[in-house]
Amino acid sequence: MEFLVEYGMFLAKAVTIIASFGAVLVMVVSASHRKVAVDDKGELTITALNDDYEKTKNKLTLATLDDAEKKVEQKKIKAQTKLAANKNKRIKKRVFVVNFNGDLAATEVDNLREEITAILSIASKRDEVVVRLESSGGMVQSYGLASSQLDRIRKEKIKLTVCVDKVAASGGYMMACVGDKILAAPFAIIGSIGVVAQMPNFNRFLKKHNVDFELLTAGEHKRTLTMFGKNTEKGRQKFIQELNDIHELFKDYVSNRRSKIDIDTIASGEVWFGSKAKDLSLIDEISTSDEYLSACIRTAKVFEVVLVKKKTVFQRIGNSVETSMTRIGEKIWSKFTNPSDF
Repeated sequence: MEFLVEYGMFLAKAVTIIASFGAVLVMVVSASHRKVAVDDKGELTITALNDDYEKTKNKLTLATLDDAEKKVEQKKIKAQTKLAANKNKRIKKRVFVVNFNGDLAATEVDNLREEITAILSIASKRDEVVVRLESSGGMVQSYGLASSQLDRIRKEKIKLTVCVDKVAASGGYMMACVGDKILAAPFAIIGSIGVVAQMPNFNRFLKKHNVDFELLTAGEHKRTLTMFGKNTEKGRQKFIQELNDIHELFKDYVSNRRSKIDIDTIASGEVWFGSKAKDLSLIDEISTSDEYLSACIRTAKVFEVVLVKKKTVFQRIGNSVETSMTRIGEKIWSKFTNPSDF
């Protein structure tokens, strides 16, 4: 018991130091935020992937030749570049590429909405949007919003292709299923159409140490389960009902966008690798994003669209700390409680 008391005092001191440091850092970062224009949403960076592809190919070609051969090849490349420029003028189809690397809270959704808004301002029905998506899911409301952003593309009758190289599970798959076509690498993880919640309860521990905990609510179901109070079977059943309701919404969302799938078979919360996912109609083709974009480059003008937000030194420090704390929080949250997460 003495060891626990000493450990508790040490932990309290450590938390106090970290909290103090964090408070100072927040004040510094907040001060820097006041100096930045409120409407500064960042700057769109547009990269012509056709040009990048040609430059890389030419650089590698020249690197494999001796000096005499290089001079001949350089003349050939110069002539080919002119021909390619003329060919690109005749190409009418454009492919716009955006990237989404999802965390628990789908924090990249703010960038995604700006990128999609910019693309939709100029895109036509002959164009295409390719989303390189990586996410193992997270909070319902966050991934619901991210999926709605992709739905905007579908509503404009613009072809939407989703490429998954590693994982599109749970909320990640909710986003992917919006696509007209889903491509996945052979060992990409697909599926997890389910909802999970887990929560520790410290009520017995508090009782053992004579600690009272009061939870006051107005509304019968304002709080169903709690970490510190005594949970009731009625509250537990209500919580399960809420999870089932979310699961049904998830299933409806997927089945409305992937009509070929057997939703009762794949909505078990399981995941599958690319090849099996294709058999279950969760995806349409086995391919990496690199393969697909290389093919697009031969027939269309391909542009990568990335929103880059300019940050002060203090903002970069603050974001680094925030990212570290978010990662720690995600690990703790995923182990202990995810009351409304896909």
